[in-house]
Amino acid sequence: MYKKVRTPCIGVCSTGIGDDVCRGCKRFAHEVIDWNAYSEEQRRIIAERREGYLVNAVRSQLEIIDQNRLLAQLRHQQIRFDESQNPYCWVFELLRAGASQIRNPADYGLQPTPQARGVSLVELRKRIDEDFYALSVAYYQRFVAPGLQPA
Repeated sequence: MYKKVRTPCIGVCSTGIGDDVCRGCKRFAHEVIDWNAYSEEQRRIIAERREGYLVNAVRSQLEIIDQNRLLAQLRHQQIRFDESQNPYCWVFELLRAGASQIRNPADYGLQPTPQARGVSLVELRKRIDEDFYALSVAYYQRFVAPGLQPA
């Protein structure tokens, strides 16, 4: 049995100002509006899409070299994360909670990818968030928006 899908809302919604994709949670405007009416299966589909994009965005910047160390640090630092998600989603929660405090990513079981070497974790968090948003927008524009146009 699956666990209940919680809203991914982080309280930074941009759909109210006209964005088709929320800059906070990366859901589509209609998904934000209709979330409470969705079935668990519909919510799960949205959650899986978002998770896939986030994993891709994080993996382009950071590699998990020691998942046990990452998990131990998340717990030690008391960072909220969903253990059922892909560990690369945990990395994003870590960065959101304290990218500016982490001096050595290896202490957290992480290693920058070649393109991210020498870049601060604060900047990597920003890049990841931008890529996560760009992937969501691209999917929306390619597959969702055309179906919303009047025939």
